[in-house]
Amino acid sequence: MLVKVLIVLAGIVVVFVVIVATRPSEYRVARTATVSAPATAVFAQVNDFHNWQAWSPWATLDPAMKQTYEGPPARTGAIYTWAGNQKVGEGRMTLIESRPSDLIRIKLDFLKPFAATSTAEFTFRPEGSQTVVTWGMTGERNFMAKAVHLFMNMDKMIGDNFETGLARMKAITETSQATGRSQG
Repeated sequence: MLVKVLIVLAGIVVVFVVIVATRPSEYRVARTATVSAPATAVFAQVNDFHNWQAWSPWATLDPAMKQTYEGPPARTGAIYTWAGNQKVGEGRMTLIESRPSDLIRIKLDFLKPFAATSTAEFTFRPEGSQTVVTWGMTGERNFMAKAVHLFMNMDKMIGDNFETGLARMKAITETSQATGRSQG
């Protein structure tokens, strides 16, 4: 009887390993919002890490989060580091590409609660007096991450945060445009 149970358990483990191994190794999450403001105004919200405090969905999760800024304030080479509670973890963002009113690419190095490297990308597409902004993130999944993602929906988990951040960015940018102020 014990041998049969062990054979069944071994079979389940083998099937699980095969399922995990066949999962895609790369992930991509993206969300889009339309902002009633010129691309320059929306771009300025993202290009300067100092502005993120106002709209980032993670900024409110840990009011005591330690944050530092290095390098230029708003362009390629800008660096933002954070260390906070379990909800925000610890990591570093480096602005690696900045094309005004078009594209921003950021290297994300997560240190805690797990080590990982991803790339975030913001694109800005003018549409009349509005701007369509897309916030995306791509990265590689190792075997353990693939196994975890069988039970956690990465797109929903991260995507919901992107939607919240984009909604806040939209409100801030549109309000500053309506009152004639420009942030960034």
